Amino acid sequence: MFTGMIRHRGVVDALRLTPSPRLVLRAPGLRARRGDSVAVDGVCLTVTRRVGPRLTFDLLAETLRVTTLGRRRPGDRVNLEPALRLGDALGGHWVLGHVDGVGRVTRRVPSTGGLTVTITAPPAVRRLLAPKGSIAVDGVSLTVGPRMAAGAFAVFLIPHTAAATTLGTRRPGDLVNLEGDPIARYAKNC
Repeated sequence: MFTGMIRHRGVVDALRLTPSPRLVLRAPGLRARRGDSVAVDGVCLTVTRRVGPRLTFDLLAETLRVTTLGRRRPGDRVNLEPALRLGDALGGHWVLGHVDGVGRVTRRVPSTGGLTVTITAPPAVRRLLAPKGSIAVDGVSLTVGPRMAAGAFAVFLIPHTAAATTLGTRRPGDLVNLEGDPIARYAKNC
């Protein structure tokens, strides 16, 4: 489990899609070893190898199908978060690392004290959106803002979040991983 509070970013070093999908990142500041869970742009992955600052993750076909990871290129920056440990502060919300779908950034507007980003979400994610509820966008814990036409919703980024995560560089047309609020997921399935 994660919190959606991003304190590390990494850079894609290599992505191999066949025969055995694998992602290699450079993440010098991240303390993680083989077997540890790390959220990479909100996707829960297991470190399978560590050599210096390079982390290797094996990817499944399902991961490539439902997330943006298969579209990453060397040099791309990604948000990283190590798994929550007993005693850690829960500053965001419960993020499981189980992406519900891929959204598309449709608008990016500077606003008073930050940035407003509009994202179009697929139906599987829209069902999990609650006004003022939580959503993880590329692993970042955010509050759901106004819902808009055509399946879109807004999130607001304070300057710190825009600077400390990859969300500050996202532009219209960019794809993002979305994970709806787990509480909404459980409530919908009761």
